[in-house]
Amino acid sequence: MRLKNISLNYGLRIFKALSEEPRVRILHLLMQNKELSISDLELILDFTQTKTSRHLIYLKNAGLLGSRRTDQWMFYYILEEYLEILQQIFKLIQKDANLTKDQETYEILKSNRELAANKIQNNQYRR
Repeated sequence: MRLKNISLNYGLRIFKALSEEPRVRILHLLMQNKELSISDLELILDFTQTKTSRHLIYLKNAGLLGSRRTDQWMFYYILEEYLEILQQIFKLIQKDANLTKDQETYEILKSNRELAANKIQNNQYRR
């Protein structure tokens, strides 16, 4: 969806969502990685479950996030109608040290999971 202009209400939702650093960090990770579980966000951001949930609920109630459940995990993602404007905003702050560190932590987490999955798979083939 290409934005030409936005309503005041639409803009206020975004600006209020971006008014606290934890929400900016969560949105940035979701922009970079499409969707993440609450446990991933807790690990990457080093937040408590309560803090992470509170900010995710705020973003979801503001209408910026969607979610899907797989077994016992809840995955969050940014709704398509907000992607373009958030991409523009994050272009301006993409080199922020906290945001860069968060993404690096995610990459390590992802790599460790892939290594563990490969090890499990290789052990199964050997039996």
